[in-house]
Amino acid sequence: MMKKLLLIIALSAFTLNTQADTRADIKADPRISANNYHAYPDKDLPVLTPAPEGYEPFFIDHYGRHGSRWLIADDSYTYPVEQLEKAERHHVLTPRGQEVLQILRQLRDASDLRLGELSDIGAEQHQGIARRMYQNFPEVFRGNAHVDAKSTVVIRCILSMLNETDMLKSLNPDLYITTDASEHDMYYMNFTDSLVRPLRRLGTPLVKDFAKKYVRPQQFLATLISDPQFATDSIEGQRFMAEMFDIAGNMQSHHQFEDVNLYDLFTDEEIYDLWRYNNARWYILSSETPITRGRVDYAQANLLGNFLDAADAAIASGTNSATLRFGHESVLLPLVCLMGLNGMDYKTTNLEDVADNWQCYKVFPMAGNVQWIFYKKPGSADILIKFLLNEHEATLGNNVATDCFPYYHWADVRAYFKAKLARIPQITLADVKTE
Repeated sequence: MMKKLLLIIALSAFTLNTQADTRADIKADPRISANNYHAYPDKDLPVLTPAPEGYEPFFIDHYGRHGSRWLIADDSYTYPVEQLEKAERHHVLTPRGQEVLQILRQLRDASDLRLGELSDIGAEQHQGIARRMYQNFPEVFRGNAHVDAKSTVVIRCILSMLNETDMLKSLNPDLYITTDASEHDMYYMNFTDSLVRPLRRLGTPLVKDFAKKYVRPQQFLATLISDPQFATDSIEGQRFMAEMFDIAGNMQSHHQFEDVNLYDLFTDEEIYDLWRYNNARWYILSSETPITRGRVDYAQANLLGNFLDAADAAIASGTNSATLRFGHESVLLPLVCLMGLNGMDYKTTNLEDVADNWQCYKVFPMAGNVQWIFYKKPGSADILIKFLLNEHEATLGNNVATDCFPYYHWADVRAYFKAKLARIPQITLADVKTE
């Protein structure tokens, strides 16, 4: 008992250590402030902890977000141009404003008919993930192992899947790979829960207040526009600042623009505050916060259940295999919250506390992924599992005790997840509408 208690304390310390000084992290690398636009951090990945003696991997259970992409909204690239062209027509652009307008025009033209599509860097991200997966766990992909890959029906996700499966096939031509993208599987791959939208609206007033406090465009506008009165009267300051911040972050999605730096338009404090606002917004959209009745992340209950079913089938088969799923950050983030991975099941009703305790950029960069790696040992019925979040070993914290971290006993993990799924808050649409 004492051994398990000490282990729980150690795992709690691990979780706390993942909650570094976010302000310092963002100042050191402003690109991470882009949250879901952050390019996959595939440099300097850690060396993974060897498995306990005699154990080897035999199955990978996976959900990955599509890779880097173009922005999605119809006016993502035209709106910022239109705002600065107003100032250009009135001859109130600063020299830096003139430079930025030219960059935005180039970006708008390059994005023509490409909204939401996978970028060149996005394809490379998935090729790299597949290569490292194969190198890290060659036993899983030995011989004619079956790789079952499924994608949502969105083209950027399908292409992300194919970039990974093509890489795996090139590394082992004997692999038996099946791929699919069908509405048939969307009930777990990209489920639309009718409760989620009204529940999220419960947090809308808090998010709006947060935006008023932390999205302050005056200094930002002065960098681009020389006439403060014109900027106040003619430019939609908050929206323009927020959309320019998204553009600055998404530049890292394209080789053509990855060396273009627009972060100099924002002060360090503005970058942190914009991140803080976006992070709080994602907290409302995805977490198990009491603000949304602790129910939003359960939208991924079907997906977690599918992980469990795939694991049970793989263990029963006794053969090496992988189940790979490709979708979206709006699925990956609440899935990780539902799992309670790396403390992402953090609960608070105070958005001011979120930044220091819950950082979404650690979960869902472009091509973000969660991998469950299963291990077995000849002569033993004890299956072990290790969790990887973006290829970093991850913890279930106090949710599940273990005597071999970062490995867990599958029986304990399975029981935890089954119990979690049995506790879905029983809320009806009528309940939400009465609030």
